[in-house]
Amino acid sequence: MANATAYQNGEKSLFGHPRGLTYLFTTEMWERFSYYGMRAILVLYLTNYLLLEPTASNVIGYHTLKRFFESMTGPLDVQPFSSMIYGTYTAFVYLTPFFGGIIADRWIGQRYAVIIGGIIMAAGEFVLMVPQFLFLGLGLLIIGNGFFKPNISTQVGNLYQPGDSRIDRAYSIFYVGINVGAFFSPLICGSLGETVGYQWGFFAAGIGMVIGQLIYVFALRTLPPDRVARLKTHTEEKKPLTRQDWKAIFAIILLCIPVTFFWATYEQQGNTINLWAQNFTNRELIPGLIDWEIPVTWFQAFNPFMIAAFTPLIVSLWGRQSKKGTEPSTVTKMALGLFLLAISYLVMALAAHLAPQGGASWLWLALFFAFITLGELYLSPIGLALVARVAPAQILSMMMGLWFITSFTGNLLQGYIGSFFSQMDKVSFFLMCSAIGAVAGVLTWLFNFPLRPILEAKPAADAAAAAAAAAAANARGAEA
Repeated sequence: MANATAYQNGEKSLFGHPRGLTYLFTTEMWERFSYYGMRAILVLYLTNYLLLEPTASNVIGYHTLKRFFESMTGPLDVQPFSSMIYGTYTAFVYLTPFFGGIIADRWIGQRYAVIIGGIIMAAGEFVLMVPQFLFLGLGLLIIGNGFFKPNISTQVGNLYQPGDSRIDRAYSIFYVGINVGAFFSPLICGSLGETVGYQWGFFAAGIGMVIGQLIYVFALRTLPPDRVARLKTHTEEKKPLTRQDWKAIFAIILLCIPVTFFWATYEQQGNTINLWAQNFTNRELIPGLIDWEIPVTWFQAFNPFMIAAFTPLIVSLWGRQSKKGTEPSTVTKMALGLFLLAISYLVMALAAHLAPQGGASWLWLALFFAFITLGELYLSPIGLALVARVAPAQILSMMMGLWFITSFTGNLLQGYIGSFFSQMDKVSFFLMCSAIGAVAGVLTWLFNFPLRPILEAKPAADAAAAAAAAAAANARGAEA
């Protein structure tokens, strides 16, 4: 872990981890409830209501944005245009964390950044309740997430000393928190949006964000001082980046390339997979016996539910492999994640092949989500832990923001890829997504050979520096 003055107060309340992890887990759970609740209904809101006339013409900025996209792509019908809006929004949500990380590292610190971001995001959800202000609401969410996202994630790493082996497990636990919120949000926000009105789905998402902020403010007493605070109190000194630091930065940047393609296909869940569930899936629970239909937005809960269910199994597997000395390296795990994602889209291609006119069983979607969830577990929390472990403390939030830029570039590409959903044969579309994941997996696996020595050397160097600092502190205490 990069922070040599990491905090430990000796209090443990969640599987042997610092008490602050429980609060960060809960804060992020409610923030993700807000984000994924809104995301579950956004494309449906756009395609089924907002982008249809006469409503569309009343949306401020509608004609300007449509002309901008059409200048690059040609005429856009409702579905391709909604895909471009969705992709652009979900992309910029992950661009601003880079700048939010810089602001936190240099000026306001991680604590204030999270509070500012949360307030702006809650306001954005409530603004979305007014159809005319769609783009203002999305803009507020983009800005707020820039402050919130990188600075809540880095505070997890601050709870642990350099070299503490618990950090990978801590991020896996933290990731479960993300997905507990993401599981309930489609059930609540999605159901409200589909049955009562989309604006009430956005309202519920806003309430979730407010709850998360209240929990975080209460939790501040359990969290370590951030780097800006430590510099002000002279408990940490500014240090230049070392040669090993620059190697670690280069390794993280290089890994951003294939991870971009993971998000470009993974994020189709809220876009084209949502439309597949609505238009091409037989959603009857048990055809011929139970004719109740699974609501479209509920499929967005499959992935987070499986995250919570599969995480203990995956962590246990890695533990057994570690004891045997066969646990894959970080980069190998990420490559496996991409290969599992590729398999998930092969499942969808088979479903489309067997039901070319639609009416595919919802069980195909369940199998799709099972594979893509396993892929996510092998890549996403591992990537967060990697950045927290090897990024230099001086620019930790910025580097976490840089890692989230893979979601920016991936979602921009996702929106473009998704625009072909209504134009291509569905088998070909899903095979294209699978091929993108497979090629990125091969590239990541090849990166393992040059990058593994760099990534493994950085934590060891940090741990040695922390041990030397502790020894020096003890020596000074003895002299006193």
